[in-house]
Amino acid sequence: MPRRLKKHVRAARPLGSGHASEVIKADGVFDMRTVAGAAAVKSYRCPGCGQIIRPGQSHVVAWPKVPGLISASGLEERRHWHTSCWQRRR
Repeated sequence: MPRRLKKHVRAARPLGSGHASEVIKADGVFDMRTVAGAAAVKSYRCPGCGQIIRPGQSHVVAWPKVPGLISASGLEERRHWHTSCWQRRR
């Protein structure tokens, strides 16, 4: 069986904006996608509150339309947020 690369070494998985909606926040324009609880199979740390988003918990994935200076793509900067934390974010 081939050895798997660690998450921080692997290239970002493509998240085409086909099912994403565009959202304007104070710090820029973001693509945002909702992840249903049944599709949420990993844990993530929410950048809004610092708490864990557990597997099975619906949440939001957001990434900037325009990447930062050190990123080749906005997808490399995607983050998983609690839905309420993302909604509170200005």
